[in-house]
Amino acid sequence: MISFVPMSIFFTSLNSGSNGNCYYIGNDTEAVLIDAGLSCKETEKRMKSLDLSMNLIKAIFISHEHIDHVKGVEVLAKKYGIPVHITNQTLQNCRTPIPKSQVVPLISYNPVSVGKLIITAFPKFHDAIDPTSFIIEYNSIKVGVFTDIGMVCDHVIKHFKECNAVFLEANYDEYMLENGQYPFHLKKRISGNDGHLSNKQALDLFTTHQSDFLSHLLLSHLSQENNDPKLVLDLFKAHSKKTEIIIATRHEQTAVYNIKSEQAKITQCITQLNLFQ
Repeated sequence: MISFVPMSIFFTSLNSGSNGNCYYIGNDTEAVLIDAGLSCKETEKRMKSLDLSMNLIKAIFISHEHIDHVKGVEVLAKKYGIPVHITNQTLQNCRTPIPKSQVVPLISYNPVSVGKLIITAFPKFHDAIDPTSFIIEYNSIKVGVFTDIGMVCDHVIKHFKECNAVFLEANYDEYMLENGQYPFHLKKRISGNDGHLSNKQALDLFTTHQSDFLSHLLLSHLSQENNDPKLVLDLFKAHSKKTEIIIATRHEQTAVYNIKSEQAKITQCITQLNLFQ
């Protein structure tokens, strides 16, 4: 069983890719899922393999209506009575039915408290009706979920600088996409401002705006056809400094990572003091 450390935040990718996206973030008493793109059965299986309890999940937050982000939400919500936080426009365009009694309207920059967790959604660029990214905060520790993003905007930059850990999209290698088998219109969609982040775009964000207290970077939503895990891992590790680089794959869950609150606060204070020297 996972040994939960009080005043720590825990996070894992249950799956990340076009075949399903689901991220777990929580403390020792409650947790949330960002997206529910795996089936209920597969979500349960992967949670169990990590010794994580489904009973800790107190809310599901949906980033947008694409099937790889909502596939399992109906069954999960019904089976466990979990509230689903989703914007009105996303709900209206979601092909997966969600029980009305469990829908909680989500509004960008309106913080939501789930126990001691604070979840804040903010807008992003993607080819969906009302897409959002998320910051999950617990006792001054912040974890960001920044995937399915077509371009790095001011919202992303601002919040990236504040995070202790980030799930960051690195969807495609530009050369592999350009020379791959995808039709031209699909290549344009992926590389456009409402598509996905390339390795280069993600790396530029990381190298330009990483803080000294960014302890974990989970590279997420890698394309199976247009990226290579080793290539992107090596690319980021060359610039990682003290940040642990992890690949969140489309085939299995990652390990469960944690950040202790007191250590995070000390590191942030040191960083702030250095800025004023």
